[in-house]
Amino acid sequence: MAASLAGLAFLAVTSAALLSPLAVVGQLRTDYYSTICPNLETIVRSSVKQSMAASPISAPATLRLFFHDCAVRGCDASIMIVNSNGDDEWRNSDNQSLKPEGFTTVLNAKAAVDSDPQCRYKVSCADILALAARESVYQMKALRPAFTKKHKSSYIEKRGKAVKTRETVLSTRSGGPNYQVELGRYDGRVSTRDSVVLPHANFNLDQLNAFFAGLGLSQTDMIALSGGHTFGAADCRFFQYRIGADPAMDQGFAAQLRNTCGGNPNNFAFLNGATPAAFDNAYYRGLQQGRGLLGSDQALHADQRSRGTVDYYAWSQSAFFGGFAAAMTRLGRVGVKTAATGGEIRRDCRFPN
Repeated sequence: MAASLAGLAFLAVTSAALLSPLAVVGQLRTDYYSTICPNLETIVRSSVKQSMAASPISAPATLRLFFHDCAVRGCDASIMIVNSNGDDEWRNSDNQSLKPEGFTTVLNAKAAVDSDPQCRYKVSCADILALAARESVYQMKALRPAFTKKHKSSYIEKRGKAVKTRETVLSTRSGGPNYQVELGRYDGRVSTRDSVVLPHANFNLDQLNAFFAGLGLSQTDMIALSGGHTFGAADCRFFQYRIGADPAMDQGFAAQLRNTCGGNPNNFAFLNGATPAAFDNAYYRGLQQGRGLLGSDQALHADQRSRGTVDYYAWSQSAFFGGFAAAMTRLGRVGVKTAATGGEIRRDCRFPN
């Protein structure tokens, strides 16, 4: 159930105090590992490319994983923790739609980094996740998607859930911005199910702004980060209530979604049906046409207070790329841990040391 606006206003105040980036921005540097692990970015880039070649859904899955991590306890890879008592973030209902390919991408990159003797156990999972998110955007290809049968999750077998996978064929590169990533985060030690509060697919602009303000982010940041929905997909249960009921939805699009979903809430549709496997600004053009899949997406164009930014990003892909890179940098500063605040460098991203 979506949080109330009053509750989100309270969250904005408390989160700003708990997750304020100001105290730790100085510890983050793009050259943090220049002597500690000089080949870090090359290693992560190569590993992410391999993960994407094996399962291109890993790209949107990894980007989404980064947001879900930073938005709860800050960018500390607490989303990766698996607690033996079952009380951890990824088992919260709001995180059950996260795809295992995102987790696997980070674990593979961590293993690749630690295979270098100079880097072993010196790079945080939080920093690897931040780099993997950037690579998932930059290395994105224009893909021709094809859907396969369900398969078991490869991240944690005990989840016991079958997940949809999308196999794709690589063609010409159509990736996003290659922005610099600030590094120097430590990993958190705590992950609890009840700590998870995330924006929902039916949020309006006021609710979205209240949530992102709690992270120290602006409306412009929020709209730019929403552009991450230019690739990926969502299950029908997140938008089916809008079909035939939301006047902001294009009627032809509604008919298409009605056919896609049928009576099965676990069917899915692309967040951006125009160029579903490219990282570009087509998401914003879709909002202009009433073809936003989620209510929280279409709200960005339906509300006059945010429509101008949507129109600007729809007009200029370079403006979107610049705004997205800046917003990702600011998001990456949220709730950063240090050794002094109980942070650590996890040897295994799934378990505190």
